[in-house]
Parts: sequence; C-alpha cells; structure tokens
Amino acid sequence: MSLFENYGNEARQIELEIERKGVVLGIDWDNEPQVRAVAHRALVGTAKDPNVEFHGLSWNDRAMFELIALSQLMLTVMRQSALEDMQTHGGRVWKSFGKALWIEATALGLIKDD
Repeated sequence: MSLFENYGNEARQIELEIERKGVVLGIDWDNEPQVRAVAHRALVGTAKDPNVEFHGLSWNDRAMFELIALSQLMLTVMRQSALEDMQTHGGRVWKSFGKALWIEATALGLIKDD
C-alpha cells in the first residue's frame, strides 16, 4: 500500500462489512460473552480449515468464514498504516471484536500478553 492509501476509509469499509456479517450471525457487539464465543470459534473453528469448500458451507458458516477474512484484512490495513507512521482505528464493532480476538488468542496460548 502506498502513502496515498486512505487507511481510515479502508478501515471503515471493512468494519461495515464486519458489522453486516454480524447481522447475519446474530451478533450483539455489546454482548461481550457472545462476541468472545464468536472470536473463539473464529480462532479454532472449522472455518479456519484451508481445505473447506466455500460453496459447500451453510450461510452461517460462510458468514463466519468471511468474518475471519475481514478481521485479517482489518489487521493488515492497520499494520500497513502503522508501517507508514499513521494511526488507523476501528470503530465500536471492530474494538469489540478485536478485543475479544485478543482475549481468546491469549487464552488459547496463540499469543503472549505480557
């Protein structure tokens, strides 16, 4: 990505898609236990299996698969902006999901929280 990339706009568009997937999945982004359960599923669920045939998935599993992909895309946008000394922040939905992903990844030993 170049210095001319509008990271804030990219983050808003990604978050809007995350929010839409949340509607499909019935996620209440203010319900921390529910969001953590979704994050846990995203980190350990079958949707992470690279051999899964996307078109054979149920609508809910597709939405989960896309939610995982969107979260990875959001992290990429934030990383790229940081590499260019720019701060990019997500909104309420991303903060809720990002926090849950961090907590669950730490609980699973995928990352160390010092």
